[in-house]
Amino acid sequence: MREKKGLTLEEAGDSVGISKATLSRYETKEGAVKWPVVDALCREYGATDQERSALVELAKGAKIRGWWHSLADPIPESMNLMLTLEDEAVREDHYASVYVPGLLQTRAYAEAVHRASEMRCDKHELTHMVDIRMKRQELLDRAQPPHLWAVIDEAVVRRKVGGPDVMREQLRYLLTRTQEPHITFQVLPFDAGAHAAAVGSFVVLGGPTPELDVVYVDILGGGLFMEKPPELDRYRLAFEYLRAQALGIEASVALVNRVCEEL
Repeated sequence: MREKKGLTLEEAGDSVGISKATLSRYETKEGAVKWPVVDALCREYGATDQERSALVELAKGAKIRGWWHSLADPIPESMNLMLTLEDEAVREDHYASVYVPGLLQTRAYAEAVHRASEMRCDKHELTHMVDIRMKRQELLDRAQPPHLWAVIDEAVVRRKVGGPDVMREQLRYLLTRTQEPHITFQVLPFDAGAHAAAVGSFVVLGGPTPELDVVYVDILGGGLFMEKPPELDRYRLAFEYLRAQALGIEASVALVNRVCEEL
């Protein structure tokens, strides 16, 4: 119906208030389906009443749900899109300016991060958020995991999150995980000076095709998703520059080992 109407994913998504990535998941049966959106799409495409009714009924009966919906406690709404996109990503390009990327954190390190950033969370909420982070990491152990490439600022390596013992454990875990073929990391040293991402941490979540890529930018209290071509091009280019400015893989490992010894 969309193709007959002559609409791109982005144009059709914009017309009903959803992203092109979400619309692609609707069309390929790869994610949760909301019947009001299906109804709106049918109207936008000029479907007959019979077609619209049939598709809306199918959508109402759809039970496709991600692993996070089976958790005893609900997840924050702000995390839902991130978990959905990450669950389908074939690659993730991370630039981390403050903390080790969540997919590479130890539990003790993650607890220290959440304790510092969520000052008003009670113990139960903090444990729940850390549980989600630990569960997310299972995607790296899949039979066909996404390729994770992390460029980590030297400040991340030297910031003693949780104290020396927690930090030492975290750095050793980082070194262990990055020996796996689908995980690559580099350290962006202080000596690199000004660089292409001084505004902060971000992730380029790579979909099955480049037009389904999405950028996630960390902001206080949540995150910002961007998917327009100029935005994607800007962050893709920034990541290429960061990789070029960062230390090589062997030199990055050596720096982390030195910091471990200092701790």
